Amino acid sequence: MSLVLVSTNIRRQMLLCVTVIAQEVFSMTFRSILFKRTEDCIKNETLEAPEFFIDLNLDQIVDAITAGWQEYNLKPFFYTSLNDSDAIYYRHEVMRDLENKILFEHIKSFAQRMRAMRGHLAQADKLHYKYQKKRWFLDAVETYCEAVNGLVIDLTLVDLKSSGFLAFREYISNYVKSGGFTLLLAETKKLKADLSGIKYCLLIKDNSIKVRKYESEIDYSADVEETFEKFKQGAARDYRVKFSNYPDMNHVEAEVLSMVAQLYPEIFKNLDDYCEKCVNYLDETIGVFDREIQFYLVYLEYIGVLKQAGLKFCYPQISDKCKEVYNCEGFDLALAKKLIKENLPVVCNDFYLKDKERVFVVSGPNQGGKTTFARTFGQLHYLAGIGCPVPGREARLFLYDKLFTHFEKEENIKNLRGKLQDDLVRIYEILNQATTNSIIIMNEIFTSTTLKDAVFLSKKVMEKIIQLDLLCVCVTFIGELASLSGKTVSLVSSVVPENPALRTYKILRGPADGLLYAITIAEKHRLTYDCIKERINS
Repeated sequence: MSLVLVSTNIRRQMLLCVTVIAQEVFSMTFRSILFKRTEDCIKNETLEAPEFFIDLNLDQIVDAITAGWQEYNLKPFFYTSLNDSDAIYYRHEVMRDLENKILFEHIKSFAQRMRAMRGHLAQADKLHYKYQKKRWFLDAVETYCEAVNGLVIDLTLVDLKSSGFLAFREYISNYVKSGGFTLLLAETKKLKADLSGIKYCLLIKDNSIKVRKYESEIDYSADVEETFEKFKQGAARDYRVKFSNYPDMNHVEAEVLSMVAQLYPEIFKNLDDYCEKCVNYLDETIGVFDREIQFYLVYLEYIGVLKQAGLKFCYPQISDKCKEVYNCEGFDLALAKKLIKENLPVVCNDFYLKDKERVFVVSGPNQGGKTTFARTFGQLHYLAGIGCPVPGREARLFLYDKLFTHFEKEENIKNLRGKLQDDLVRIYEILNQATTNSIIIMNEIFTSTTLKDAVFLSKKVMEKIIQLDLLCVCVTFIGELASLSGKTVSLVSSVVPENPALRTYKILRGPADGLLYAITIAEKHRLTYDCIKERINS
């Protein structure tokens, strides 16, 4: 019969001195590994992704990054941008520390122990018998103490640079020296030691079981085996019972444990007191650290695969004043992940804006990488805004206040608006909310109307964007928008010169092709040479 043994021998007078560890206050400034200032911490966490996430494929990126880590509820951290460069650089420092493989593995080891602790607590909630539940609780507390002590030792062996990690190391080092934690640790060890001290005997006869204390009876098992060893002939059948590893106890085991508790009433009474007094054993700050540090770990693991494929990541310079942004060898993070999985090459692009330049007007043939470039621009700025390394060898990006996207959408029959009207309503709402520190990314709007109307409306929108001095990427079939102002820059998706039908997916500075609109319309209505030839042959 498989018995789960539970025991403790804690002195009651000491247990009454156990304080609530989570409420103990230390004279240190550390509060968060994710937020530099206490006021920056998320008070009411946003569960919904920003509106532009789908347009920029950021929803795919965050889903992939956080997959398998749902217990930490990390998505709200990826949904919230920071509002100043110091807060971003605070995260950069922590990220750089975690690029040390030794520290990275130490933090992962700590996280695994904390997960095991929560697993013990979850298992305790599922069980039915009182003392078995309390034993699982004891295991959880022991695992927590081991995790904290282990992390303190590990952090002393690493050369930390970030203010976040240095403050946390000071915090946790003082925490393990505190009276509350040292008492918790001592009492937990004593309780574990008492488990091995309890011994009892089972007297089984017919359908009855009696339980009594162990009285140092001699174990004759070894003598019996030695006596009958000479009669052994070949391999004998094993008649021993194989016990199940199922964690829950059956009613017989529970009844035996209940009788054991009656034999050692003082020990089990102390166990009851221990579980009651230590219910809030987990330090709140350490618990928050365990969750917040996952933001860094999951992101670094995600981009680690891309780095192994040869792609570059960098810590961008951040400014909320200078709009002369640039990026070298940037790429769409979501698309790159997919291409690498399929063993396909990833095309990187550069961009820069200098002096009074503010708007990229991107034109070129369909399926040439224009939309991907627009998404890349948005992804880079958003990832920079949450303090993450961004795709590219080097970058300087703008710390925006709001990010807006206007991508082509299917007509919504519920609002009874036509596609053109819907485009106008959406861009009107964006321009009303935008400030001079906002970013707008537009992808082929006004395609449902005539060229004349599209040019007129697009110019009006661009004039407002230029007036607000916004950073903007505009993917369009209207090439003349590129020369609308000294603030606009023409980018073109290039093709192979010897074979214009082949795209290079490189986006380069250059004049827009005046034939682009005609080609776009011809492709849309399947009136290109190849399409017409195919229809004739069919």
